[in-house]
Amino acid sequence: MSDPASRLRTALAALCSVLLPAALLIAPRACAQEIVQPLPSSGPSGATTSTTGEQAGFQSYLNGLRAKAAAMGIRSATMDSLFPTLSFNPRVIQLDQSQPGGSFDSPIPPFEPYRRKHVDAARIKGGQAAYRANRPKLMQIERDTGVPEAIMVAIFGHETNYGSYVGDFDLLRSLATLAYEGRRRSLFEPEFLAALKMLDQGVPRSRLVGSWAGATGYPQFLPSVYLRVARDGDGDGRADIWTSQADALASIANYFVDAGWRKGQPWGIAVTVPASLNRAAIANRTNPPRCPRVFERHSRWLTMAEWRALGVQPQGTARLNDGVLATLLEPDGPGRTAYLLTSNYQVILDYNCSNFYALSVGLLADAVDD
Repeated sequence: MSDPASRLRTALAALCSVLLPAALLIAPRACAQEIVQPLPSSGPSGATTSTTGEQAGFQSYLNGLRAKAAAMGIRSATMDSLFPTLSFNPRVIQLDQSQPGGSFDSPIPPFEPYRRKHVDAARIKGGQAAYRANRPKLMQIERDTGVPEAIMVAIFGHETNYGSYVGDFDLLRSLATLAYEGRRRSLFEPEFLAALKMLDQGVPRSRLVGSWAGATGYPQFLPSVYLRVARDGDGDGRADIWTSQADALASIANYFVDAGWRKGQPWGIAVTVPASLNRAAIANRTNPPRCPRVFERHSRWLTMAEWRALGVQPQGTARLNDGVLATLLEPDGPGRTAYLLTSNYQVILDYNCSNFYALSVGLLADAVDD
C-alpha cells in the first residue's frame, strides 16, 4: 500500500485540471496540454449568491461532515461558528466548469513562447531582489534541506510573482462549494476538512483566502499540503505562508524534501542534440499512471556518459557527472535547445505536473543564481 504522501501526490496530479499555477490566479494547471490559459476575469468571490433551496442543501451537506471533522480532532465549536457563515458560491462552479482545455491528443505548442513570457527580465529581476532580501534565511534553509536557494525563489516567483498576487477567494467557502457540487468531491472534501483543521488550529479566517480551487499563500499550497509541509522559517512559532517570506520559502523547501529532492544534483542542463540521434532507440516505453502526457515526451533514462557517447553535448558551462541518470526532453522539437533532466526535475513536476512549468522554474532559478 502506498504511503499517505504518495496518495496525496496522486490526488494532486488528478487535480491538475483544476488547480492553478497561482501566477495566473484562476488558470488551471493544464497537464494535458502543458500550457496555462487564463479564465475570464471576475469580481470577488462573494459577488454571486445562491438560491434559498441551494443554500439549504449546502448547509445540510456541511452538517453531514461533522462526524468526519470530529474524527480529525476538529472541535464542534469551530464548526458551530463557521458553518452558518458559509454559503454556496455559484461563481466558483462557473469557473470550474468553464476551464479552457483540449483533448489529450490535441497538439502541444512549443515551449519557447512560454519561456519568454515566464522567464522574462522582470521576473528575473524580481527573483534577484527576493534572493538578496532573504539571503541569510535562504542560506540556512539550503544548509538544512539541500534544496537550492534559487529553486525556492523560482517557485515563489512562479506561483505568486513574489507575493504580489495570491487570490482573494474565501478558501473555506470555495472548497465547501466544490465539495458539495460533487463532481470532484473525493478531492475537494478532504481539502475543505483540511482547511477546517487549519482554522481549528488557530490560522485566522482572514488568512484563508486564495484561488477559487483552494490554493493559498505565497507558495499556493492546498490546505492538506499546508498541514503536511508548512514550516516556521523565521522563528516566531507560526507557519505563516501568507505574510512571511521566510516561512513560505522554508515550506517550499520542505515540500521538495518530502517529494525526494537529492542534495547537490542539478535539475537539468540545456544541451545540443545531433541530427543523427536515433530517437526511436531512446524512446520511453513506460506508461506512467500520473500525468502521462507530460512524461511521454521524455526519453528513457541514460547516464550522462551514455548521452555524451550519443553526441549530446551540454550548452554553456553547466555539467552533469558521468554517472548521473538523465532523460532527454526536446520541448521545441528537433534542432532546437533540448534538456537533459535529472530526478530533481521530477520533484519540480511533483509541485506542478507540467513540463512548461517545471522547465521555466529551473531556468528562472538558473537566471536568478547567475
